[in-house]
Amino acid sequence: MMTTYERFSRMFEHREADRVPIIDDIWAGTLRRWQREGMPADMDWRDYFGIDKLERIGVDITPRYEQKVLEETDRYRIVTTPWGVTLKNFKELDSTPEFLDYKVTDPEAWADAKARMTLDDDRIPWQWLRDNYDRFRAEGRWIEASFWFGFDVTHSWMSGTETILIAMYEDPDWVRDMFDTYLDRCIALFERIWDAGYHFDAIFWPDDMGYKGATFFSNEMYRELLRPTHKRAVDWAHNHGIYAHLHSCGDVMSRVDDLVEIGIDCLNPLEVKAGMEPITLKKKYGGRLTLHGGINAVLWSDRDAIVSEIERTVPVLKENGGYIFSSDHSVPNAVSLENMKAIMEAVKKAGSY
Repeated sequence: MMTTYERFSRMFEHREADRVPIIDDIWAGTLRRWQREGMPADMDWRDYFGIDKLERIGVDITPRYEQKVLEETDRYRIVTTPWGVTLKNFKELDSTPEFLDYKVTDPEAWADAKARMTLDDDRIPWQWLRDNYDRFRAEGRWIEASFWFGFDVTHSWMSGTETILIAMYEDPDWVRDMFDTYLDRCIALFERIWDAGYHFDAIFWPDDMGYKGATFFSNEMYRELLRPTHKRAVDWAHNHGIYAHLHSCGDVMSRVDDLVEIGIDCLNPLEVKAGMEPITLKKKYGGRLTLHGGINAVLWSDRDAIVSEIERTVPVLKENGGYIFSSDHSVPNAVSLENMKAIMEAVKKAGSY
């Protein structure tokens, strides 16, 4: 039986393994449900299902604006974030925050934020690395560096969607500087981690560029403003002998040619419900792009439907390696423990070589 590291390595090399790697993101409410239904509360859910363990190293590149609670009720808490955003966080499990206000909405405010994005050593989780890194390596886990840059983080966590989309047209130099600054800070901090001997196997970053049926902006604008930053991150990874793993929700089918051209090694989550076509991608890019995800999360609460989908798609996606199994986003709390057991059993069967 292979380790997680061995499975991932073979998938990125487009070679077969004992089975495809199996990972996912689980909602907090999903874990609570599974514990109520019999999973031990003190057990790592990945151990319970006997699946793979991927770990990510994070750093802090925020402007470190003051965090404080502005209002709290039985149902919600309104807070300010280190990115300068005012959020309404609901206390129900698995709720989505409401973004109320943004501090950085023009180049002048950005200049202040940029000056605050320093490279202090306490932005790196040194103690966490000392406590965990050697064990992760000894256990054969796959380790990725969590980079944080691009369109998604800029519009969603710092300035707002409307502001950034308009600025991409009216003030592209400002937006380009934001994209590049985020990446510059990530590279500087992760270089320090790498040089200290804490090596990782890939860089991973979330950059949602699409929604249902379309992208947020044209491929022409992508090539002008964002592709050069993506390419610089990919080149940094490849120069360190590791891989570039991109997460982009939504329908980005029209952008995959560009992503492959700049050297992206792995694309996630292949959101079927938004319009992504994993089997089409496999047929077109199978030897050049590792696919991660592509199993419609909407189906996971219907045992017969999801098992049938796994049996239909996984044998195609796993051909010649190049596939990592997960949902096409995350596992919602509609999925029972028994359903998850059936899903994992079906994946291990369909994903074996």
